[in-house]
Amino acid sequence: MSAASVTRATIAAITAAALVIIAPVPSGAAASAPESKAATSGSKTRTASSYVSQEPGPGRFPLVAAPLVVSKDDYAGVIRVVGDLQSDLKKVTGVEPVVGHDAIPAGRDPIIVGTIGKSPLIDRIIARGKLDVTGVRGKWETTVEQVVTDPLPGVRRAFVIAGSDQRGSIYGAYDLSKNIGVSPWYFWDDVPIAKKAQLYVLPGRHTQGTPKVKYRGFFINDENPATGTWAPGYFGPGKAPGYPGGLNADYYAKVFETMLRLKANYLWPAVWGRAFAEDDPLNHATAGLYGVVMGTSHEAPMMRGIEEWNRHPTGTGEWSFRRNADAIKAYWRDGAERMRDQNIEGVITLGMRGNGDVSLPDGDGIDLMSSIIDSQREILRDTGLIDRPQVQTLYKEVQRYWDNGYRPPDDVTVVFCDDNWGNLRKLPDASLPARSGGYGMYYHFDYVGDGRNYKWADTINLTNTWEQLNLAYGKGVDRLWMVNVGDLKNEELPTQFFLDYAWNPDAWPVTRLGEWTEQFAAQNFGDRFAPAVAQLLDTYGFLQSRRKPELLNRRITLNAAGEVVYDDQATPFSLTDYGELDRVTEEWIELARHATALRERVPQAWQDAFYQLVYYQIKDTAIVYELRRAQFTNIAYAAQGRAATNKLADTAERLFAEDQAMSDYYNTTLAGGKWKNWQLQPKIGYGDVERYGPNAPWQQPELNNVALPDAIYPHLKRITVPAAPALGVGSLKLPESNPWSSQRPPALDIYNKGTTPYGYRITTGASWVHVAPSRGVVTDQVRPVVTVDWKRAPRGVTSVPITIEGAGSTVVVQAPVNNPALPAKGFLEADGYVAMEADHYTGRAGKWRLLPGIGKTGNGLTPLGEGAKLDYTMTLTSSGPVKVTAYLSPRNNTRPGDGLKYAVSVDGQAPQVVNITTATGANDTTMNRQWARNTSDNINRTTTTHVIAAPGTHTLTFHAVDPTVIVQRLVVDTGGEKYSYFGPPESRRVR
Repeated sequence: MSAASVTRATIAAITAAALVIIAPVPSGAAASAPESKAATSGSKTRTASSYVSQEPGPGRFPLVAAPLVVSKDDYAGVIRVVGDLQSDLKKVTGVEPVVGHDAIPAGRDPIIVGTIGKSPLIDRIIARGKLDVTGVRGKWETTVEQVVTDPLPGVRRAFVIAGSDQRGSIYGAYDLSKNIGVSPWYFWDDVPIAKKAQLYVLPGRHTQGTPKVKYRGFFINDENPATGTWAPGYFGPGKAPGYPGGLNADYYAKVFETMLRLKANYLWPAVWGRAFAEDDPLNHATAGLYGVVMGTSHEAPMMRGIEEWNRHPTGTGEWSFRRNADAIKAYWRDGAERMRDQNIEGVITLGMRGNGDVSLPDGDGIDLMSSIIDSQREILRDTGLIDRPQVQTLYKEVQRYWDNGYRPPDDVTVVFCDDNWGNLRKLPDASLPARSGGYGMYYHFDYVGDGRNYKWADTINLTNTWEQLNLAYGKGVDRLWMVNVGDLKNEELPTQFFLDYAWNPDAWPVTRLGEWTEQFAAQNFGDRFAPAVAQLLDTYGFLQSRRKPELLNRRITLNAAGEVVYDDQATPFSLTDYGELDRVTEEWIELARHATALRERVPQAWQDAFYQLVYYQIKDTAIVYELRRAQFTNIAYAAQGRAATNKLADTAERLFAEDQAMSDYYNTTLAGGKWKNWQLQPKIGYGDVERYGPNAPWQQPELNNVALPDAIYPHLKRITVPAAPALGVGSLKLPESNPWSSQRPPALDIYNKGTTPYGYRITTGASWVHVAPSRGVVTDQVRPVVTVDWKRAPRGVTSVPITIEGAGSTVVVQAPVNNPALPAKGFLEADGYVAMEADHYTGRAGKWRLLPGIGKTGNGLTPLGEGAKLDYTMTLTSSGPVKVTAYLSPRNNTRPGDGLKYAVSVDGQAPQVVNITTATGANDTTMNRQWARNTSDNINRTTTTHVIAAPGTHTLTFHAVDPTVIVQRLVVDTGGEKYSYFGPPESRRVR
């Protein structure tokens, strides 16, 4: 299935059908789902964020010029956010409202913002019986927004924003900003603010509810070179003597504001060469002013970033609890005392990893980890912090402690992690006692490590993310969600979705993902452009998730011994079969064409935002794909001595220059030069060991803009082409021609080895085989197409010779022709295979959930109960042994047990059970090469062998043995399947 088949239109169609769960129904019938409940006005609670209108009406509260009132006794964070709300109202309406503290300005109905139990204004309104805070008071981060009549003596009417706590009030203020049209990304992506002459709050009681996940946030990580270069230039250097590259309070103020606009509350600050507490003494104070909960990553215990240790090592200087325990405990005590003395609201990380985010040099014995955490807890008791929230994050090898039976104290939140590529590794065991500390999750949208860094662009598939977040929440992981977002900028869409989903998973079933993207698009580009922008973003997410751009010069295969082999000088896509490299490249070029066309329609004021949120990532990814096609075709042509070799090298270098030009525009011109030196992330030179050393296969190269041709790796080839013409033919055997084939007719590949053009002539050995054009002139190369007159072709397999004459030479190519005599039913064998997308089944049993666009080539299905199976009808012209490969999402076994299993059977034979975990080593905490293959390829391929008794119609059955298996497609190799990244194109199907 092409990208065009799995665009937002497909997702919208699935959404319209409401196919959340596919239950057993008669063939051709569709399941249904309940209608979503629309928000209502009046006295009922409105949960949808649509309570602001530009039209007046009965009971509506006018916002333009309404004074803002907040009590001076309220939290500092609430007083501060009223200033942001004042600024936002001015940007939208052109009128700056007056801000009052406690006193109500005379003459206009006010907007009153405050916290229940902290604001005397709010408490008086409640005491007078004018504001019902049932369901709000005492809750975590909850808000009620309501137009209140006669709220206070002398006040006719007010729009009241009342929070249950500090952040509840802050979220309420920012929610009003969002509803009047201020994007959370106005700073990071220069999203303009549309002017509105009138704004009205609808009558009734409005709320966003109480967040379902208590702590929700992101990790600024892998922040070099983008943030690390841009931020000190834009905000000024850090304040720590000798460390000018630090991130200061002005930078973090923008991060904190964006967090709160997105309803996040929890941050892990940047770590590489940076110390949050030291780079600027105001950093922690600024977090307190904004009301943000601070934490530290899994490698930085006790509220101290590891860089602080690197700057001030004590004792022996070793980050070793076995050999330098006293110094390390003193270091941790300093962190605890600072937290206490500065009254820092934070979540305290327990445990220990090696310096540099690696495994501990001291070993991984449970006694060691128990001693470490016991020591940390003793320090917390001594400093009066033992009641503060604490976590242990089971990152990479740390999970072994849990697997081997270690349990931290019951009040500590256990944070399970993904495998750095968006696949969870462990979830709570329902048979274990409940923990008072609950469970959390650490997830990734950005990563540095094997199989290769992915830091340049957003590569997240929302359906894939939804499925894992939904799985975690359903298993009781609701205390803390943290996601690694790299620089934050470049990961806007998935970050906002992650936080929206953490706030209320029930609001976003899988059938509403297309709607979510359209809301994101409308938030940043308005209703007029929202559908078109959303379609671009949905298609982008589908295409980009197939393979990280950094991995476009790495092919990963299995050798004869079943060992994983990396080749960093090869394209993962087939150059020769199924037109694969051309297909995937053309899909990107087509998407870029649509993005360019839309860019021409977007108003000038929105051009910078469109470049950052839509155009750059689409257009430049298309350039990189086109560059890789030219590069690898150039290398292949050089080996054949083709005349077109050097032109392709020119093409690759031109595309590299286009890529650099886009980065230069980003770094010098975009938004008036605001993003100077932001777009520096390398993406093309990975794997060049000679230039960048032994870590080059996975670690980012130091530069992308070294002198050509060395900048492109593997390096381009240039050859000396003689003047004399010479006939060249790509292959002496064509792919099979078959009326059942779903592919394009085969083409002859005729090329020139010289610079002088020559004439060619083609004849066939059968009158019912045709070639067009059968004669012409070859300058560089031509590809005449072979077709068959199927009414005249004999039944069965025939090999027809095709004779090519040119430049004084003659070459004979064999053209196999297969004209099946069997009746056609179901998926039809052709070209030596049958390929079937998972959701194109003939019949099913049990319950399945459709996951739109989760696959590399289409949709996915996951079982929701026991006894689930899928049947696929196929007609085979072959018999004997066949191989059936299941293409599954690269999931890990998150449950207790010996693995993650599925089974396959043919024609009712005994199902063959496959344990994905043991077959691929996916759960190995060492993150081995098979895991790297699965995650890099974004697929888990396992194969079973079955015997077909005779040609004819057969039924293949996929059995769901364990939940969480996601099947994307099934391929039956009858002896002709060729290497390809996606697997062969889906077979023709006769119903």
